[in-house]
Amino acid sequence: MNSELKKTLRSVSENCGIELSVYTSTGIPVSAASGEEISPDFEGILQSGGNTYFKAVFKAEQYIFALEGMTHVQKNYAFLLTDMIENSSSRAVNLPKGEFIRRILLGECNSADIQKYRVKYSVPDQPCFVLAVAAEGKVSDVIALLSQYGENEADSAVTVSGRDCAFIKFVEPESEYQSSVDFASFLSRSLMEELGVRCQIGVGGTFRHFEDISSSYQQASAALRMSAMFNSKGCVHSYREFLLIKMLEDVSEAKLAEYLSILLEGDARELLKDDDMVNTAEEFLENSLNVSETSRNLYMHRNTLMYRLDKIERVMGLNLRKFSDAVTFRIITILNKLV
Repeated sequence: MNSELKKTLRSVSENCGIELSVYTSTGIPVSAASGEEISPDFEGILQSGGNTYFKAVFKAEQYIFALEGMTHVQKNYAFLLTDMIENSSSRAVNLPKGEFIRRILLGECNSADIQKYRVKYSVPDQPCFVLAVAAEGKVSDVIALLSQYGENEADSAVTVSGRDCAFIKFVEPESEYQSSVDFASFLSRSLMEELGVRCQIGVGGTFRHFEDISSSYQQASAALRMSAMFNSKGCVHSYREFLLIKMLEDVSEAKLAEYLSILLEGDARELLKDDDMVNTAEEFLENSLNVSETSRNLYMHRNTLMYRLDKIERVMGLNLRKFSDAVTFRIITILNKLV
């Protein structure tokens, strides 16, 4: 059950002395006092089996509530409690701007609340995206610096939790930045140059409507999470880079294990335990299969690099100098970490 709904019900109990049982919109109990399932097929208020039932929407989700008793008193309570519960879920409009936008990003506001935010803060009808920022420095300093780089009043920097921040950016028709990734790279450099703060930035997708801003934040957060899981280089990570990983995450672990067993033969699984070999291969892929560039970045003699690539081909049957085999190797390393 939603934690805020629990607080609302606790407030009802403490202030009115009324204990409410809670069911999903389909009649399944979600609180300990709710008892057995009930039929959701009723409109308005239902009095049956010694209880009075009513429906109310909280955070865009409908619930069925029940209070003990079947007199006109309980019926009147049901009318009042419906308004109380639904209004309590819309109190976001009275929150400070930072807390309001934080709740929108976390998906805790319904469409009506989001519309109120749009009106209250004059949100433009422009495409927008979210950056998830994990910075090492003092959060207040990071937020202050990020806020300086808003191109209009609707661009907002906010603390989401702990040291995790978010930056909501509206796309300007004639922006000096070529893309959302370009803007994120600029912010990363600015944090280092002006505050000496290292950061990791996840870039969510650009959405046409502000109502979808929570989806962009979820994507940006997922990009940060997956970049850490796969030790991705650099400070800026776009969700699009990890779409293959996200697609594979949605497959059952048993199926992923099956795919991995097909791709790994002989001593191939043992080779994946050799960090030096795997890191060399991944660096080779990162450098677009360029031998000279890879050996230079790894401070490794060209012959040593060639020996390792040859060993991978001998053990795994994959010539990483061929694009198709390089893609197969990349899929294998992803599956190996996911499984």
